[in-house]
Amino acid sequence: MKLTAIFAVALAFVLLAGCAGQAQAGTPTANNTSVNNAPAQKNTTQQVNNVAKTSNPIVVFETTKGTFKAEIYLKEAPITGGNFMKLVRSGFYNGLTFHRVVPGFVAQGGDPKGDGSGGSPDTIALEIVPGLTHKLGSLGMARTQDPNSASSQFYIVTGDASFLDGNYAVFGQVQGSGMDIVQKLVVGDKMTKVYEEK
Repeated sequence: MKLTAIFAVALAFVLLAGCAGQAQAGTPTANNTSVNNAPAQKNTTQQVNNVAKTSNPIVVFETTKGTFKAEIYLKEAPITGGNFMKLVRSGFYNGLTFHRVVPGFVAQGGDPKGDGSGGSPDTIALEIVPGLTHKLGSLGMARTQDPNSASSQFYIVTGDASFLDGNYAVFGQVQGSGMDIVQKLVVGDKMTKVYEEK
């Protein structure tokens, strides 16, 4: 039983870490933009007790399986949420696929290469916010083994992923019945359009 649990945790880290194929910190990315070497950030000054009461942005994901919305915790997780919103507002995610879907775990997308090895030009520091956990429908940032390597790849939690808490940045939450759409996603499904709701 213990070996099974250890194996499951190890597999999860391989799935998330191996799919955010950014260059290691301190090396140039594909377009020679320097990678952020900032230390991991822990937001210890703000405990997140009820994120639903904030006026955070809502992002609309139009996909080949239907449309869902997610609140992005820009106020609670400004580094991670800010990076995600910058990419959304630039149209970065339009046309990208969900390149990895593990039923009962996560649906992952945001790689312009479509194979888990790419990302956006910039990377961000790991931002762990107390109170933002890997519950059903949470959005988190994928990364390599380097904690400060997240760029554009993100995942949506579709099952039990609480063992990722404290190791990966959570920055949003799927709203309402949107999980019905997320649960239908398979590898290759596209985000036809991703934009901020006005």
